Amino acid sequence: MTHRPVAAILGATASGKSPLALLLAARFQGEILNCDSLQMVRHFDIGSAKVPVEERQGIPHHFLDILEPDEQFAAGEYMRQARAVLDEVSARGKLPIVVGGTGFYLRALLEGLFPGPTRDPELRRRLRRRAHQKGSAYVHRLLRRLDAAAAVRIHSNDTPKLIRAVEVCLLARRPVTELFGQGRAALEGYSVLKLGLNPPREALYARINERTQWMFDHGLVEEVRGILLKGYARDLPPFQSHGYRQAVDFLEGRISLEEAIYHAQTRTRQYAKRQMTWFRKETQVHWFAGFGDDPTVQEQICALLAPSLRAPVEKAQPHA
Repeated sequence: MTHRPVAAILGATASGKSPLALLLAARFQGEILNCDSLQMVRHFDIGSAKVPVEERQGIPHHFLDILEPDEQFAAGEYMRQARAVLDEVSARGKLPIVVGGTGFYLRALLEGLFPGPTRDPELRRRLRRRAHQKGSAYVHRLLRRLDAAAAVRIHSNDTPKLIRAVEVCLLARRPVTELFGQGRAALEGYSVLKLGLNPPREALYARINERTQWMFDHGLVEEVRGILLKGYARDLPPFQSHGYRQAVDFLEGRISLEEAIYHAQTRTRQYAKRQMTWFRKETQVHWFAGFGDDPTVQEQICALLAPSLRAPVEKAQPHA
């Protein structure tokens, strides 16, 4: 059986996944499948580091701007839709390139999901309200009582995962860890090449600080003000993302602009550390010690990827 190639780019925020994806797509006749949950949301552009339309080089991007800020898109739905898009892209003779920092979505796409209960919107709203009032540590303590093993795996600051785990425990009336591994349906018919970006930590943190400052300097606060003026509630999940949460706090007078930038930088660095902890648990990853926009790293990855494809690097045609 012939297995169709797929490239999956892993790495922390600000590690250069997007520029690498663009280069691979241009060189290998590829199409990009976004795997960043925040970039799926319309209007959240600057703080999500979404590649502007004019910089996409005419390369098709899937799963960008597909949701309104108050819409839900579970990992299971992403898995189903993304697998269908993989089939469509491959059928056109193009290389699917999955890129993004939401590790749970990527794992759902490649490995499938356990058969957990469907979401309960009212329960989820109550849990979000408690998390907002009492902090994520409260939800983490609740999860510890329901499923100690899950509480060990999920960071106490990772509110979305904590809420989902508590929701599953309450709805299923059993620990979420008992459901893991049951009935998973892994992706079939594809040969997945996982490409991991692992730049030096201090260099990554410096780039995170610089990028966060750039976001605030180039309109993040104005972007948030505009979204709120559209009538969307400030407690929606996208507003809990790093940068957006601090911009809301600044607009509502709780912190200064300097404090907003500082806290956004700090939270983003912490998030990057959690991302790498998650991605290091992935198996069969080819890791590269640099950023995705580093020409040396790019050429190393192209040399690794080329033998898996029908056309070598030097014979790849320009993207249509």
